[in-house]
Amino acid sequence: MTELAKTIAKDLLEIEAVFLSPNEPFTWASGIKSPIYCDNRITMSYPVVRKEIAKGLAEKIRATYPDVQVIAGTATAGIPHAAWVADILDLPMVYIRSKAKEHGKGNQIEGRIFKGQKMVVIEDLISTGGSVLEAAEAAKREGADVLGVAAIFTYELPKGKQKFEEQNMDLITLTNYSTLIDAALESNYIEEKDVVLLKDWKKDPENWLNK
Repeated sequence: MTELAKTIAKDLLEIEAVFLSPNEPFTWASGIKSPIYCDNRITMSYPVVRKEIAKGLAEKIRATYPDVQVIAGTATAGIPHAAWVADILDLPMVYIRSKAKEHGKGNQIEGRIFKGQKMVVIEDLISTGGSVLEAAEAAKREGADVLGVAAIFTYELPKGKQKFEEQNMDLITLTNYSTLIDAALESNYIEEKDVVLLKDWKKDPENWLNK
C-alpha cells in the first residue's frame, strides 16, 4: 500500500464519496448486496481532492505508459478526470459514449483520434469492469491502440479481475478496496470486528449474505 493510495482512500471517506456500512448493506442496481457504496463523481466538487487525483493518475500514466498519445474518458464519470489528466500531460483528450449516437454522424467517440494512436482510458470506478472494457473495445474499433485503463478506485472483485485478464487489458488504479479498509480502520471509521465481514464480501459478493 503506497502513501498515495492511502491518502486517496482517506480523502474518499472524508468527502463521503465512499460509504462503508457492513451491518446495513446497500443494494446495487444489479441486485447485489454490498457493504460499500462509492460515488467518485463527488470528487469533482472538492478542488484539493480532484487535483490530487488528477496529479496521481497523470504520474501513474506517465510512468506506466510513457508512449501514450491521447487520453480518453468514459461517459460520463470518467470525462472530467480525463480532461484534467490530459491537461497535466499536455495531451489530446476524447470521450467514449456507452453507445453510438443515433443521429448525426453516429459517433461513439467524441473528439478526434487517429489510426494507431496510443490511448489510455480513464474510468472513475471499477466494479466488474464491463462498461470500461466495452469503451476500450469501441476505441479499438475506431483505430486506437488502447494501452490500458486507469481508474481512481477498484473494488478488486474476482469477476472484474477475470474480465480484464480475458480481454488482456492492463489496469492501474490510484487506490483499492483493501487499502480503503485499512484506511477506514486507521481512521476509526470502522471497527476491527467489521474487517472480516468486509473482506468476505470482496471474495464472493453475490453470495455474501448467504454464508
